[in-house]
Amino acid sequence: MLDFTELNRRIALPDEAAAALAEAHWDSIAKPLKGLGELETMVTGIAALTGTPRVCLGKQAVVVFCADNGVVAEGVTQTDASVTATMAGQIRDHRSSVCRMAAAADAEVFPVDMGMLHPVEGVEGCHIADGTGNIALGPAMTREQACLGISYGIRLVKKYADLGYGLLATGEMGIGNTTSSAAVACVLLGLPAKTVTGRGAGLSDEGLRRKQEVIERAIAANRPNPKDALDVLAKLGGFDIAGMTGLFLGGALYRVPILMDGLISSVAALIATRLCPRCRCALFASHTSAEPAADRILKELGLRAVLHAHMKLGEGTGAVCMIPLLRMALAVYNSSAAFTDIGVLQYQKLEGEEP
Repeated sequence: MLDFTELNRRIALPDEAAAALAEAHWDSIAKPLKGLGELETMVTGIAALTGTPRVCLGKQAVVVFCADNGVVAEGVTQTDASVTATMAGQIRDHRSSVCRMAAAADAEVFPVDMGMLHPVEGVEGCHIADGTGNIALGPAMTREQACLGISYGIRLVKKYADLGYGLLATGEMGIGNTTSSAAVACVLLGLPAKTVTGRGAGLSDEGLRRKQEVIERAIAANRPNPKDALDVLAKLGGFDIAGMTGLFLGGALYRVPILMDGLISSVAALIATRLCPRCRCALFASHTSAEPAADRILKELGLRAVLHAHMKLGEGTGAVCMIPLLRMALAVYNSSAAFTDIGVLQYQKLEGEEP
């Protein structure tokens, strides 16, 4: 079992001096103040996380956590669980949507088996079990399994950091995982199922009603403690969510920025901050998912997404869209002329100007 109090203590606080230097550098560049908006905020946040205003991303990768969910038995999806393994194979072979987008962004994609029913050769093995339990009938996993999944995620950050990856994006593949994610969000946000539950990969009105009813049954059957995020994860979550939770915690421990994707990774980020509040410094929001709970979770985390494209594909596709934008922002940050270089007075912050 992990000691999250000790883990939180080990996470260094953001380096405010590095952040101040990064912000001052942005302001010295020959452009309007805050001209790149949230991109400037993100680069400054990376400086605070890494402890230096000399921001360099190194190599970038998307880590796709693959797992199956027992709740599929309740008819909450259009497809059956076999699709998880099929798509994991497509990711391994660089044929899936996130792989094509990552190739365009010059990033790599690493699929990880956290608990698929049908293991796929060539996918990194962090296999906890053959899918979770059906949350409509009982807990998804034990607390020990939840901690194991989190531990795997933490170790993956260390592994990729040692290989020179300075930015990791979260991805997932698991039929039924929007149901487990919405259930977790219901409890941690204290909201009803109808408010936070979306159509996932595409449900009819009847399918959506069934999904909402299954989530209500799952919460009633498991009675998770909203003040104990590990209990909520173990009773209602998925192995993919556990792995992503660990990735966020590992990012904070090893000072590697982690890009959030959509609903599922946002739920994992919420769990991570409830377990270790200091890990917030490693979280960077990419886009606002079309799933209804996504925006509420970002507000709960105090984060603002850069992209608003109504995406709902998953796999890490929204997060990978941020990578070239970050590179472009860093091209300005690291290479642009300063006001002093061109003989123009620097813009000054004015009273009443937005931060």
